[in-house]
Order: sequence, then C-alpha cells, then structure tokens
Amino acid sequence: MPRNYKKEYARDHASPKDKKDRAARNKARKDNGLKKGDGKEVDHKKPLSKGGSYGASNQRVVKRSTNRKKGAK
Repeated sequence: MPRNYKKEYARDHASPKDKKDRAARNKARKDNGLKKGDGKEVDHKKPLSKGGSYGASNQRVVKRSTNRKKGAK
C-alpha cells in the first residue's frame, strides 16, 4: 500500500504551532549564516524542551552529527 503523503503532511506540518516552529528554525539558520546542505545545524545550549529559548545567546552552530548525538541533554 503506498504512503499517503498528503495525510502525513497535514498531520505533521500544518498546525499553526508547527508553522511557527519551522519559521523560527529557518530564521535561526539564516541568522547564523547556514545554508542548505552544509552539514551544520543550530544547537540550543539549553534545549527548548527544558525551557531554553530561540534567543541568540542560547544558540551555537555545530556539525549535524554532534547535535544529533547530544539530544536534549
């Protein structure tokens, strides 16, 4: 049975909160001079899930593998 991509998109990306979060991520990448495919990500020193903010003082640029390994610690 083929995947229903429209249903997945509606479930995962269409809510106002998801759109706001995606816009914040895109702004953080732009503000830190990152481009698509560069292998880097914006890391939050204090994770958003633990009360961190999108502020510049809570962000740093790291390699994608480093950020994924760190998780929400």
